[in-house]
Amino acid sequence: MDINWGTLGGVFGVSLGITVVVVVMFSLGLAAWARAGHGEPAPGTPPGRQQKVAAVTAVLCFAACLAVAAYGIDLIVPG
Repeated sequence: MDINWGTLGGVFGVSLGITVVVVVMFSLGLAAWARAGHGEPAPGTPPGRQQKVAAVTAVLCFAACLAVAAYGIDLIVPG
C-alpha cells in the first residue's frame, strides 16, 4: 500500500483552511448579531440603519457557515 503524501498534505491543508474560514465567519456573525442588539437589547434604543446592517451581516455569515456545512454533508453522504 502506497501513501501519496502530497495529496494527503493537500487534503489536510484544504480542510484546515476551510475550518479556519468557517470559525472566523461564525465569530463575525456572532459579533454582528451582538452589535445588532440581539444579545441584550439596550432599553429605549430605536433600531437604526447600523443595527439593520449588522443584523443582515450576521444572517449572511451564518448562512455562509450553513452552506459550507451542508456542502460537506452532501460530499460525505451518498446520494
